[in-house]
Amino acid sequence: MIIPCLNWGVQIGVNVWAVVDYVLEDEDGEVLDDSTAEDGEPLQYVHGYGMLVPGLEKRLLGLEQGEKADIIVQPEEAYGLHDDELVYVIDREAAPRVSEGDEVVLENEEGEERVAHVIEVGPVDLTVDGNHPLAGMTLRYRVTVREVREATADELERAARAFDEDRDELEPPDPALVPLLSLHRRKDERPN
Repeated sequence: MIIPCLNWGVQIGVNVWAVVDYVLEDEDGEVLDDSTAEDGEPLQYVHGYGMLVPGLEKRLLGLEQGEKADIIVQPEEAYGLHDDELVYVIDREAAPRVSEGDEVVLENEEGEERVAHVIEVGPVDLTVDGNHPLAGMTLRYRVTVREVREATADELERAARAFDEDRDELEPPDPALVPLLSLHRRKDERPN
């Protein structure tokens, strides 16, 4: 008995729901993330709403269910180049209980917040980095497209809402956040 595939010929494109398994590696071949690992999850998203790094989203365009691809994404199309101006040295007294690797939130006088990562803890100072942990890295994604179909109206609405909400969160800290008024650890979160 032949069972027809309702999604035959549907390609990843704007307003299409896709489920993609992936293995993410750095330029040295070290696995950074694997959706098939015990605690992993596939990418599940509506294409065209900036839910993925731009280089990955662009290269998934046109793939169909069952297809596999090896995708290289340069830093400019991933998490950006590493910006040394987003690395701050702060008096240790501002955050006496943080550890290397902690994710913290910098807050300025206006209450604007930006995420940073503690990269070094010294006896007097601590160094925080407002760059994404993968900034400056060339990334390799080995992907398998598990599902492709037209997105539902509800999925499109959620994608558009998430796009609007996430746009502000993606901006890196700016120099106006220093001097530091407040530095606190994000609840139960570690860098990805």
